[in-house]
Amino acid sequence: MSTRLKAANALRGPDAQSSYAFSANDEATVDIELFGAELRLRGKRPVVQPHVLDGDVLCWNGEIFDGVLEVNHEENDGVKLFHELRKRRTKEAISAFFGSIEGPYAFVYYDAQQRTLFYARDPLGRRSLLLHRPTLAAPHLLLSSVAAGPDPLYNFEEVATDAIFCIDIGKLHANLLDCADASIVLVERLHEAELEHPIFTSIAAVNDSLPPDDYPVQETLDHIPDCLEEPVQQLIAILDDSVKRRVESIPPICRSDKDEPAPRLGILFSGGIDCTVLAVLAHRFIPIDEPIDLLNVAFENPRKLRSPEDRDPSVKKPKKNKNKAQAPVPAPPTPYSVPDRVTGIQATDELRRVCPGRKWNFVEVNVPYEESQAAIPTIEALMTPSRTVMDLSLASALYFASRGVGETASDRPGAQIASASESQNELLGGYGRHRTAFNRGGWAALVQELQLEVTRLPSRNLGRDDRVISSHGKETRHPFLSLSVVHFVTQLPVHHKLDPRTGLGLGDKLLLRLAVRKLGLGEASERKKKAMQFGSHSARMHGEKKGDAILE
Repeated sequence: MSTRLKAANALRGPDAQSSYAFSANDEATVDIELFGAELRLRGKRPVVQPHVLDGDVLCWNGEIFDGVLEVNHEENDGVKLFHELRKRRTKEAISAFFGSIEGPYAFVYYDAQQRTLFYARDPLGRRSLLLHRPTLAAPHLLLSSVAAGPDPLYNFEEVATDAIFCIDIGKLHANLLDCADASIVLVERLHEAELEHPIFTSIAAVNDSLPPDDYPVQETLDHIPDCLEEPVQQLIAILDDSVKRRVESIPPICRSDKDEPAPRLGILFSGGIDCTVLAVLAHRFIPIDEPIDLLNVAFENPRKLRSPEDRDPSVKKPKKNKNKAQAPVPAPPTPYSVPDRVTGIQATDELRRVCPGRKWNFVEVNVPYEESQAAIPTIEALMTPSRTVMDLSLASALYFASRGVGETASDRPGAQIASASESQNELLGGYGRHRTAFNRGGWAALVQELQLEVTRLPSRNLGRDDRVISSHGKETRHPFLSLSVVHFVTQLPVHHKLDPRTGLGLGDKLLLRLAVRKLGLGEASERKKKAMQFGSHSARMHGEKKGDAILE
């Protein structure tokens, strides 16, 4: 298993790999090995992990974008982080330091003085970290970014995000089965005193204030009401800052054999309002002569290509009227004329008008049926421990889209960063269930539904998505999931975010639609879109199984 885990993690960090092994207690009965794989996105050259000095060891998978530790574009954040951790020699001090930085991360850190192994993920769970507890069949304690596929001997689980975990190595002995669980201690997430706004320790609760009974209905996107002028401006500003922090630090890709610079940024691009606003904001911070990849995935789905009566024998073919002139038969759609392809082309055309001078590479990632089926074992291995039908549909779309192999991308290196717009529906009220909650119980029920969405953000899809996308040696960045953005949105009153009394394309994600309209994206601001697995046709390849059904 160790060999398989190293190989799986090496795909995530193709630039440098190394390991460090040592005995960690006086009796030399507990052996620890840490393996690190590096994807160089900071500094001028790869920094080999693990970081090791005087017995202290750090494996770091993350990015620091905000907080008390400043990292410029030429510095390696792992090196600076290791230096700061070695100044802090108590559990509380280490927890407080992590509560004072913002960015996606997972880490394992051994403090030799305390003889303690720390591990954790960021409060939102934007980076994967899995734990296997010792069992009779596999009496080892394993921490890994990826599980290397399902294995009957190993039971990997996602590490929770609500605490910093530490293991007192002095309490361990050769039989880990008897002592491992008892040695794991949870340390509350703290923050350092000088941090003015301790929003990096947890997710803020949703503002539960309700609108007055006579609160006016928003009838159009052409006019921003007085009460929303400031929130719209604030949303644009905080998203702009989040995109800037995540884009400006991406190193350029060397391409000596071509005149045109290679794209450093790829945006997972379905043409929806969320990914389109990220594109127009990223345009501000990427040099104008450098292309940006818009990665649009479409699947050949045999079920979608068959006629309705082929899919369901109970559906009868319409009878021909011999006395009526027959309309010409339209050309059959191509296998890749999926909803997301249509909206992606529309959104790209608008970007080219709004942001002239930029080369927007609309990368058509077309996935033949045979290729998608052949990739299922690989994708299921990466998903583990996620195991539902919906997990596979979503992971398949992300796997092929982030790989970036398409019609305009075959002759050049792909972007190292995939920007994703995940979780804006949960934060800003973009799901049909939000309207259902309002119809059931009014504004109060809607607030409760939004709070449920925010509470379960860390345990939903982010770890799975990180495992899938990173397998291509790429890193995902989520501007909507900056803790600063999340804090801002959760503190807004519900009626400043959406208005479920109006129709789709207006009231859902109302605040974002108004902001996008203000940025000049009139078409995008009104766009309605299917969920990724339906818009790309990655779902229901073989039948109508429910999304929560466990894979066989």
